[in-house]
Amino acid sequence: MIRNAVAADLVQIMEIVEAAKSDMHSYNNYQWDESYPKEEDFLRDITEGSLYVFDMEGSIAGVVCINKDEPEEYKGGNWSMSGEALVIHRLAVDTKFLGKGIAYQLMNHADVIGRQNHTAYIRTDTNSLNIKAQSLLKKCGYIFAGEITLSGHEGTFYCYDKVL
Repeated sequence: MIRNAVAADLVQIMEIVEAAKSDMHSYNNYQWDESYPKEEDFLRDITEGSLYVFDMEGSIAGVVCINKDEPEEYKGGNWSMSGEALVIHRLAVDTKFLGKGIAYQLMNHADVIGRQNHTAYIRTDTNSLNIKAQSLLKKCGYIFAGEITLSGHEGTFYCYDKVL
């Protein structure tokens, strides 16, 4: 079941994030490091009501932030549409639940939120080395929308978007 995250979820969320960092680093993707994402990022998302978790009988299987906050660098993307969009940030799945469709369901939750809020457009980005995320985005119906660099992050990031 996907639900809004609460502060009591933070310990499990941060454990998932640390495992995701280790996995990314194993294939030289340093998109997430010691400076991002931090617990305060997730706490802010919880406070704003934009952090969602996939709860499997009290165990957090995955987490995603869905809001309308776009990095300034998104102006450099070759987006399908202009105007208001939902933006997906900080998606991670507990390694115990990999391969069970959790990330897919969390991504599709953005579609649900978009339709509920009459926002028919979603954007996101991922490190050019994050082949797993790129594959997931394509599976979820997102299309490649160009390359950008993000302030404070190494490497190139690929932009993806989806019109609902």
